[in-house]
Amino acid sequence: MTPTILITRPEPSGAAFAKQLEKVIGPASKIVLSPVLQIEPCGTLPDLAAVRQLVFSSRHGVEAFARHSNRRDIPAYAVGEATAKAGRDIGLSVTACGGDARQMMKRILADALPGPFLHVRGEYTTGDLARDLTLAGIETYEAVIYRQRAVGLTDQAKECLQQRTPVILPLFSPRSARLALSGVLVKAPLFVAAISENVAQEIPLAIAQDVVVADEPTTIGMLDVVQGLFDAAKRLEGGNTAK
Repeated sequence: MTPTILITRPEPSGAAFAKQLEKVIGPASKIVLSPVLQIEPCGTLPDLAAVRQLVFSSRHGVEAFARHSNRRDIPAYAVGEATAKAGRDIGLSVTACGGDARQMMKRILADALPGPFLHVRGEYTTGDLARDLTLAGIETYEAVIYRQRAVGLTDQAKECLQQRTPVILPLFSPRSARLALSGVLVKAPLFVAAISENVAQEIPLAIAQDVVVADEPTTIGMLDVVQGLFDAAKRLEGGNTAK
């Protein structure tokens, strides 16, 4: 049987990733969408008059900024190319960084542009970019203008995990990893694609057939891992060793 790919990213990111997977693997791939996070607006932006640079660590931050402000004249940094594209699509001038917060901070420090900076983010984030940049000499503030509300897996997603058909689970954040597998009985051979080591560490060793970390923390890196795991899962179905 064809392995199932279970996508737990919040919308619209989940549907966009599914479309990209169909191009890579083919339209016959079985994809189930079950977001474990729902993006909701919250908070407000501060006065932007003094802000010299914006910082976005996700496309959700870009989308929330667009709802809150018509300003498009402030240049921005984005964690990766997908977030940068979202910024350019709304009319911002954006510099794409390497794909994670560490590489973004490294690029910002190397450019050494004058502040103040404003990090537009959600309630949950990894690390404290504003604090770290400020301590490094670049005055940075933050605005929390969206929240990531936890949502349970759909019945269809739970059923997939309880069957014997292999399931490929791409995971893009440590919190998503915890939510996707919390309190769920997993009987299916589970193949996890993790965008980073931090995400991989959230996967219980006994629950997964294999956990593979993307070579780079980007959509392209994740597509490559999922394609490789898809082929491995098909070999498992054919009676061969998956690893």
